[in-house]
Amino acid sequence: MMNRINTVILALMMAFPMLINAQTKDADLVQFSGVVITSDSLVPVPFTTVIIRSQYRGTISDFYGFFSFVAQKGDTVEFSAVGFKKAHYIIPDTLKENHYSLIQMLSHDTIMLHEAVIYPWPTKEQFKSAFLALRVPDDDMTRANKNLSQYKMAAIASSMKMSATENQRYAQQLENNRLYYAGQLPPNNWLNPLAWAKFIQSWKNGDFKDKPAKNDGE
Repeated sequence: MMNRINTVILALMMAFPMLINAQTKDADLVQFSGVVITSDSLVPVPFTTVIIRSQYRGTISDFYGFFSFVAQKGDTVEFSAVGFKKAHYIIPDTLKENHYSLIQMLSHDTIMLHEAVIYPWPTKEQFKSAFLALRVPDDDMTRANKNLSQYKMAAIASSMKMSATENQRYAQQLENNRLYYAGQLPPNNWLNPLAWAKFIQSWKNGDFKDKPAKNDGE
């Protein structure tokens, strides 16, 4: 009988510290809530990871930056989000209540990535072969010199050759236009659809082709 009583007393003595410790831990529990916002524009930071560093236990904020979970007094809470610097906050161990609210601000973080160069050739040998076979196009000056060569200029002059009668008509037309539009701004035929239609029709009729020279006796 005495052995049973001693066993019960010993079990109570061993369980008493555990009960006291459990009550102490329950008293240290805090409902930790708050919202995460940016430090410059005070805009909510959604889906921020909020964890306790020593236990790696926590939660994730919602779309509006709000979070809430159970923590203990004195815990160090870490806030992390993509594009922002990490922040830490220690829950005060002198709280008298079992709930605590916080507005946590996060600063933007600029991440410098290493340069990544992507080539269309899988090996250096193929790149070398493609590079040696590459034909570099002419620059603007080279193309201008080719267009202004004597052969090109002669071909252009030959295509625009007119007879004496056509030259006289052209000169008279220029003089008439000058007198007609004296004192006012002449029209811009580059934007005149009728002038373009007349030019295209003359080109189709072959008016700009070389004509055989006429003999003086004819």
